[in-house]
Amino acid sequence: MKNSRAFPSVFVTKKAENSVKNGHPWVYGEEITSQTPDIENGAFTDVFSQKGSYLGTGFYSEKSKIRVRILSDNANESFSSAFFERRLKYAVDYRRTVMGDDFACCRLIFGEADGLPGLTVDRFGGVLVTQVLSFGMEKIKDEIYRMLVGILTSIGEEITGVFERNDVAIRELEGLGQHKGWYEIEGLTHPSSTVTEITENGIKYTVDFENGQKTGFFLDQKYNRLAVSKLAKNKTVLDCFTHTGSFALNAAKGGAKSVTAVDVSADAVAMAKRNAEINGLDGNMEFVTADVFDLLPELEKTEKHKYDFIILDPPAFTKSRKTVNNAQKGYKEINYRAMKLLGRGGYLATCSCSHFMSNELFVKMLKSAAKDAGFGLKQIEVRQQCCDHPILWNVPETDYLKFYIFQIV
Repeated sequence: MKNSRAFPSVFVTKKAENSVKNGHPWVYGEEITSQTPDIENGAFTDVFSQKGSYLGTGFYSEKSKIRVRILSDNANESFSSAFFERRLKYAVDYRRTVMGDDFACCRLIFGEADGLPGLTVDRFGGVLVTQVLSFGMEKIKDEIYRMLVGILTSIGEEITGVFERNDVAIRELEGLGQHKGWYEIEGLTHPSSTVTEITENGIKYTVDFENGQKTGFFLDQKYNRLAVSKLAKNKTVLDCFTHTGSFALNAAKGGAKSVTAVDVSADAVAMAKRNAEINGLDGNMEFVTADVFDLLPELEKTEKHKYDFIILDPPAFTKSRKTVNNAQKGYKEINYRAMKLLGRGGYLATCSCSHFMSNELFVKMLKSAAKDAGFGLKQIEVRQQCCDHPILWNVPETDYLKFYIFQIV
């Protein structure tokens, strides 16, 4: 029985009721049939079925399509500091367990997957890089940041600063402004520089968490890079969309004969080259600034079969269902071209980081690309995102990274 609380209420459709009961934490504005007037933006709000059954409580967002992000279905929860501290401790304990020696460099908070909707926290040694994408979380972030720093400090982890990367357009859909910079917390004298060095899989990287993509480094491919490293020995490798050079460097460390790293961004290529030099791996590496969509067909004409291992790690080609068809064409083009360039016997690592490009669609695309290229695909390995980006089976949006390794046959 739900205790009497002063939270405002919304009543939702049968469809939304079923979704929430099945464990999905989002209620869309179009699913709300009636509500308490003038609900404060970001307020804790109870969700009820049409018949008045309590379904859960979450953050209300007056501007977002996702009108309520449910935090808990406990009717007696007060959502005090203790509630959020429990959630944070649970998330930290999970990472300590699954990441082991890699705990110093991982995603500490993954939004809905950790019961903290709209919050992302990546750890780069002593620096926490955060991103807040919901109005409710924005209202309590000060308390959240301070509790998280306290939890980490209490287990012997040294945290030197919290840096916000709230410079993303999606915040505007929540009625939030964009900004980035150090978040001042008493007792923390943050570093003077927003560039730091991390070590992943035994490789050192320079990470610019102020200006780099997302929070500065893509942690979700950590163990997929190891899988590439294990296959790279004596291979001539082409790493497309190299960004900071992570796959290329893992291939080089794995004993590749030579590695060519390509990205359209000159700044990214320069960073990748610096990372290679830091690790003493630049001797057999080449760095190219080019558009992969232009480069692959040109290489097919001039250097066919020169490469025996190609890695395709593109950015998300689609961030909505409306553009999935165009995204499929883009994925097919680069995979088709890579297969043609490799020829039979070559190895291909390919992935998509877009949730909207489902695994079913991605597999369908790969089959079509292989058919058009005149080859078959021998599957070596199928992988997903690293376990510090946990997948909740009842929340499909947490399942986004598809990663396949094949031999072309």
